[in-house]
Amino acid sequence: MPDTYLKSTTVAKGIQTCIHQAQLLHPDFPDPLNVVILVKTNLTSGAWAHVILFSSDRSLSADQMMTYYSLRFQLEFNFRDAKQFWGLEDFMNVEKTAVTNAANLSLFMVNVTQLLMSEFRQTDPDFGVLDLKAHYRGCKYATELIKMLPQKPDPIFIAQLFQKIATLGCIHHAKTPVPSL
Repeated sequence: MPDTYLKSTTVAKGIQTCIHQAQLLHPDFPDPLNVVILVKTNLTSGAWAHVILFSSDRSLSADQMMTYYSLRFQLEFNFRDAKQFWGLEDFMNVEKTAVTNAANLSLFMVNVTQLLMSEFRQTDPDFGVLDLKAHYRGCKYATELIKMLPQKPDPIFIAQLFQKIATLGCIHHAKTPVPSL
């Protein structure tokens, strides 16, 4: 590409990254496209690879386009989680308001899940949605079990009971040892 389109060049750890940006025409689109081309070259071996990003928004800078494309995968993961864990794929609504509510609730639950998992991931980075669901299901079981007892046990026993029952269905068990009951 001509140097007039070169926006920046950086070198890190023996890899040179050149970022080019241009407004280009394509026969299938009526308007020019904003195109960013990233070329990474290994300076020792000479091997290179490129990535082409494009947008119909011609006002975006190369940095903005790279940021938006990097967020694309997070959006896909959020939709996957909404389908897999929170019913986005399974609802049977056909009216506009009901569909909107169901979709928003599924995506809202993805956000709540991420917030709740952040605390658990401080001690166990592999902690996932199924672990979170098992944890809260176990807490509910422990609460119902304590309600059935004739008298309330001491707080230490309650804490041990919650810790033990809350990990029963988890895939990734807590790394801290669980005291025996």
